[in-house]
Amino acid sequence: MALFRIVYVSEATGSVGSGLMPLIDIIGVSEQNNRRDHLTGVLMRHDGRFLQILEGARADLNRVMARVSKDRRHDNLRILSDQPILERLFPAWAMGRLEATPEVEAFLAIDMTQADVPAEVDRLLAGLVQTTADAV
Repeated sequence: MALFRIVYVSEATGSVGSGLMPLIDIIGVSEQNNRRDHLTGVLMRHDGRFLQILEGARADLNRVMARVSKDRRHDNLRILSDQPILERLFPAWAMGRLEATPEVEAFLAIDMTQADVPAEVDRLLAGLVQTTADAV
């Protein structure tokens, strides 16, 4: 089965942008859905923005992205990367949640219309791999 990784950012709307409980609710439901759909990944929120990385089969990713794009808790969704992968970065996480590291905060502050987005995504992923390895 071919695997893909999608990295996207969006603006969190309403209480989801700052409240802990709405985020916990999102993660709980997403974890159930992702287990069912054989998806893995991680969700981060910082300063009213989401950064999410999802990994899985193309059809499963297309389904979840269709749901996310219609979800009113997200605004200005932008897919930054959608690439085939050889292996998952987050194989054990149906929906992990990471605190925004300084690298994530810096990434979310980048003007993506002016940046070399693929290079910035690669740097971010390399940093997250180290962060998750340190957390385990």
